[in-house]
Amino acid sequence: MGILMSSDKDDKKQDNSIMVPVDDDMDKVSENSPNTVDELAMELATIQQSAKKIAIIGSRNLPITHQQMIETLATALAMQGNTIITSGGSSGTNAAAIRGTMKANPDKLKVVLPQTIGQQPSDVQNQLIGVPNIIEHADRAMMTLADASRVCNREIIDDCNQLICFLSHTSKTLHNAVQYAEEGHKVITVFYLD
Repeated sequence: MGILMSSDKDDKKQDNSIMVPVDDDMDKVSENSPNTVDELAMELATIQQSAKKIAIIGSRNLPITHQQMIETLATALAMQGNTIITSGGSSGTNAAAIRGTMKANPDKLKVVLPQTIGQQPSDVQNQLIGVPNIIEHADRAMMTLADASRVCNREIIDDCNQLICFLSHTSKTLHNAVQYAEEGHKVITVFYLD
């Protein structure tokens, strides 16, 4: 179906008309449809904030060049006044985010552990020395590390405005975290490493 629009200026001899297609269902709004205008407005407001809570999570298995880029990114974001939220980790994404933020401003770093500091390997415990804001979870001490990490990722995402995630296409836990962030209408940046 279409609408015929014509230009009738001073009854000119030439009829300029175009056909504009109109979808019959355009005016119907499903009750289940998300309000995308509101979602876009929220995302734009988040992006425009001068200081945000930015979660950086991702793979432990990263080449040193990727770790250096994450470290530089975390340093720059913290220097701009953003708070960086991550989890513990002796190598990979979380470790790089911790190192980078600590260089810029330790007060802009929040580390949420899946369990307690005592349950972390000694190299992780050493890395956390001097971090002023560490959240531990003794209540998860009896959980497997994988289950505690899933809960930890959700806690980190709930606390942030924006998520930056470094993962491979096969990382189910991190894909679930990204999906959880999408459901929470977070601003998300995903870097695939493979």
